[in-house]
This record gives sequence, C-alpha cells and structure tokens, in this order.
Amino acid sequence: MRSPQVIYVDAVGTLFGVRGSVGEQYAKIATDFNVSLDPQLINRAFYEVFQTAPRIAFPDLPQSDIPIAEYQWWRSLAEQTFSQTGDLARFLDFEGFFKSLYTYFATAEPWFIYEDTRSALDVWKQQGIILGVLSNFDSRIYSVMANLWLEDYFSSITISTEIGAAKPDPLIFEVALAKHQIERSPDLAWHIGDSFSEDYEGASAVGITAFWLNRDRKPATNPAKQSARTIDKLTMLAPHLY
Repeated sequence: MRSPQVIYVDAVGTLFGVRGSVGEQYAKIATDFNVSLDPQLINRAFYEVFQTAPRIAFPDLPQSDIPIAEYQWWRSLAEQTFSQTGDLARFLDFEGFFKSLYTYFATAEPWFIYEDTRSALDVWKQQGIILGVLSNFDSRIYSVMANLWLEDYFSSITISTEIGAAKPDPLIFEVALAKHQIERSPDLAWHIGDSFSEDYEGASAVGITAFWLNRDRKPATNPAKQSARTIDKLTMLAPHLY
C-alpha cells in the first residue's frame, strides 16, 4: 500500500482515552461537592445517555455561540446521567459541580495517551506525512492536545462543533481534506478511528482509505466489520511507511 500524503486520526479512543472510566472521573469531582457516587453505575448510565444523544454539532450556529452550545450539550448529558441514576437531587450546587467537571476535562488529568500513540506519530512525522485530527469533539480539544503534549504532531484539527457536522457526515471529512488541498482519493489520505460507523464507514464513503481501530480486539460478527481494514494498534500501520 502506498503511503498517503495525509493521515487523519480520531481523538478519544484512538490517540487518548479516559483514565479509568468516565464514571470514576465524575465520581472524583463529585467528592469535592460532598457527593459520593457509584462509578460503575454512573459509567453505565453515561454511555446509555451518550448513545442516544444527538451528535455534538451545531449547524448554522454563529462561531461566537459555539462555546455556550458545547457547554449546554455536555451539561444536558450529565444531568440526564445523574437523573437516570437518581443522584441529581443529591447535588446542592449542580451548576457549580458541572462547571468544575467541564473545566477538569479540558486538562490532562482525566486522560491517558495510548502506549502506541507517540511511536506511530513519530514514524509518520519522520516520513514527512501530514497529520490531522478529525474528531466529534468540542473546542476543549485544543487545550487537551496541548496539555498532553500532542499538538505539535498535527498540522490541523477538525472538530464537529466548529464545522456544524459530525462524523459520519461527509461534510466534516470534506472540510478536513480541503485544509490540506487534498482531493477525495484513497491514495492521498487515510483516516483511522475506533468507531466503525463514524470513522471507518464515514471516511470510506468519501473516498478516503479507512482503518478501523479495534483496540479491544472484539470479535466482529457484522460481515462489513469482518471485511474491514482492521488494526488493534496504530503502530500496525507504521511499518508500511518505510
């Protein structure tokens, strides 16, 4: 396989992940507000709510209003999570708690970098390949990337809240390609991510060579997944670039 001009990578679940679990991190901040939570219960409720929530994108919203919309999107998610577990009423100052939580997730503290991330990024950079982040994320991505010392690897960051479209919508991929004057061509661009539908199918639909990152090596019963280009570490692609 020919090496591409640009490699786009997803952020959460691909470059870095949540330390422990979302439930553990929420519970950690809750202790500052004298609330004791069951991390497993919170984590389970969070993902149930997250899976049914609309994707984080705000079409036609002025750029100046996006930070407020991002905050409200996540606040609603947290409120629904705690309502589902019956913990919402236990917070005497839920707004104060959520502000603290929201700020906390803009730091490096709740995140960890996968052990293969820097090795793969180093190889790709050494080969002169342009790197871009392409993620359904909010504007805190910039501070997270900086705090994790990852930002210098990337020439562009494209996020759903700024574009007004979230993966697998073709628009977000097209905007990312346009930033590097790359046409739709499997020979010119790759995209790597841990979501089969958002990353693999979304990128493939616009003519980008896609790789599904299945870190947990979960068996694929879906025929489409079985035939997909699949890796379990980013470094599995690095040798192809020598």
